[in-house]
Amino acid sequence: MTDVRRPGRLQPGDRVAVVAPAGPLKAERLEAGTKYLVEWGLEVEVMPSALARHEQLTYLAGGDEARAADFQKAWLDPGFAAVFCGRGGYGVQRMLPLLDLDELAAVEKVFVGFSDITALHEGLNARGLVTIHGPMAAAVEQLGDETGRDRLRALLFEPETVTDLLAPNGARTVIPGTAEGRLLGGNLALLAASLGTPTFARPSGIVVLEDITEDGYRVDRLLTQLLRAGWFEEVTGIVIGDFSDSDDQGLVADVMHERLEPLGVPMVESAAIGHEDTNLAVPLGLPVRLDATAGTLTPLMSPLS
Repeated sequence: MTDVRRPGRLQPGDRVAVVAPAGPLKAERLEAGTKYLVEWGLEVEVMPSALARHEQLTYLAGGDEARAADFQKAWLDPGFAAVFCGRGGYGVQRMLPLLDLDELAAVEKVFVGFSDITALHEGLNARGLVTIHGPMAAAVEQLGDETGRDRLRALLFEPETVTDLLAPNGARTVIPGTAEGRLLGGNLALLAASLGTPTFARPSGIVVLEDITEDGYRVDRLLTQLLRAGWFEEVTGIVIGDFSDSDDQGLVADVMHERLEPLGVPMVESAAIGHEDTNLAVPLGLPVRLDATAGTLTPLMSPLS
């Protein structure tokens, strides 16, 4: 197994960078979200392309080269203790060929984001770095939620106080039992989209899965693609997070059960991880213990050093 490398925890007074590696940010949402970071004592610097918008492809925050350059500059600058993604959307995969993930992963830096940002988590986690899957700088709906906000702050500043990654909301047992391994995964669609690419990394350990606006048949298609590719071969446990804004929540749950229960590994569902108002930050790449019977997910070491 790749050695686990944990960035240092944040301290009041640390400088942090905000980047937009995918979709464009709205200035008012960014201001509303980053106020929490400032209240925590952090000095926030927004990278130049974060508020840009691609002229033709308006779903992108500027060109691929500009987004990649800003991300790399923020990451390699020793003056920044952390890099926060402003939002998800779509676009990370377009800039991955422009990044040297080996070079980036050699720098132990706090990294926060989710959704489309899964494409970066996957590459960094595969190289041993622990990253934070959680609310982003311009996600007012998450950072404005007290439970999710408190979890993110605790994980960043006092990581040893987070003893159950599924608390306080808990999770429901699908298949009882216990399992240990590194916590990996993220957005289902992005994980499936990485198959066959240079940044694909088959997970070994416990995986968390979440998504938004994926209807039942599409969740079926994504899971079936991963199953056929052998993606779950070394998975020891599964945490199913939120699948928001689907056509039929019951149908999505049925699909998850029908596709994944035959794997026979400990599994829980309804974890507060994903695109709902409460989005509990979790450390990807960290060794954890899943007790699916009790509905708990316990870090086996402090998420940050």
